[in-house]
Amino acid sequence: MAGIEYLEKIKAIISKIQKTQQDKIQQAAELMAEAIGSGHRVYLFGSGHSVLPVMDVFPRYGSFVGFYPLYDPRLMWHNVIGPGGARELLWIERQEGYEKIFLQSYDFRPGDVIIIFSHGGRNAAPIEVALGVKAKGVKVISVSSQANMKVSRPSHSSGKFLSELADIAIDNCVPPEDALIDVGQPEKVGAGSTVAAVSVAMSLVAETGARLAKQGKLTPTFVSPNVPGVAPDHNDRVYEAFTRFFYSRPLKPLDSKRPPEGQKGSGRSTGKGRKTNKV
Repeated sequence: MAGIEYLEKIKAIISKIQKTQQDKIQQAAELMAEAIGSGHRVYLFGSGHSVLPVMDVFPRYGSFVGFYPLYDPRLMWHNVIGPGGARELLWIERQEGYEKIFLQSYDFRPGDVIIIFSHGGRNAAPIEVALGVKAKGVKVISVSSQANMKVSRPSHSSGKFLSELADIAIDNCVPPEDALIDVGQPEKVGAGSTVAAVSVAMSLVAETGARLAKQGKLTPTFVSPNVPGVAPDHNDRVYEAFTRFFYSRPLKPLDSKRPPEGQKGSGRSTGKGRKTNKV
C-alpha cells in the first residue's frame, strides 16, 4: 500500500539524517546555544513550503525564547491562486533584489545565528537572505537537499547554492524531486522534505535546549496546559519574555555623516536666513 510505503520511506530518510547528519546537528546546536545563552538571536527563515518548519519552531510547545522567526506573507501562500497564491509567491521568491529590501527591517548583529530552510537551495530568496546576513556577521545554518545540488545548477547570479554559503550545511536527505511514491506515472506523489526539515528543526531545538539547561541558561519555554503542575499564566509569561526579547535592541542612531536638520544638505530649513524669490 502506498501509504505504508510512504511511511517506510520517511523512516528511511529520518534514519539517514540520524546516521549522517548528527555531527552537523551537534555543531549547529552549539552555535545556537551560544547565541541564545549570550542574549543573541537565532533567526529562522524559509519561503514557500519551507516556511513550515519556521512556523513550527516558535511559538510551539517545547520551544523557548531566543528564536526569532522571519515572516513575509509575500513569500508564504495563503491562497492557491490569485492574491497570496502559490504561483505568485513562487515568482517572487525567484526574483533577485526583493530580499535586500526585506532584510532592512531587521537588526542583524555579529553573534546572531540564522537557520535557512530550502529544499532546493537555489532560489533567490534563501540565497539572498544568506548573503545579506553573512555581510552582517551572522552565522548561517542551512537545511536543504544535497542530492539536489548533484542534478541541478545554481539559478542565482552568485552561482552558489544555499549550502555553499552556509557555515554549517545540514542535508535533509530527501531526493531532488521531493515526492517519494511512484504511482505509475512520471510524477511521484507524497512529498518528504517538510517532514525531514521539521525533524531536523526539532532535533536542533532539543539539542540546543539541553545544552542551555545544562548551563543553567534555558529561557522561558512554552508548555502544554495539559502538563500537571503548570501555572495557568505560564505561557502568558513566555509571551512577556519574548516581547522583551523582541524589543531588546536599542534604536540605532542615524548616520553620523548626515548633517543635522537645518544645516546645509539636510533637505530642510530652519527658516533662519531663508531667501524668498522676488516676483
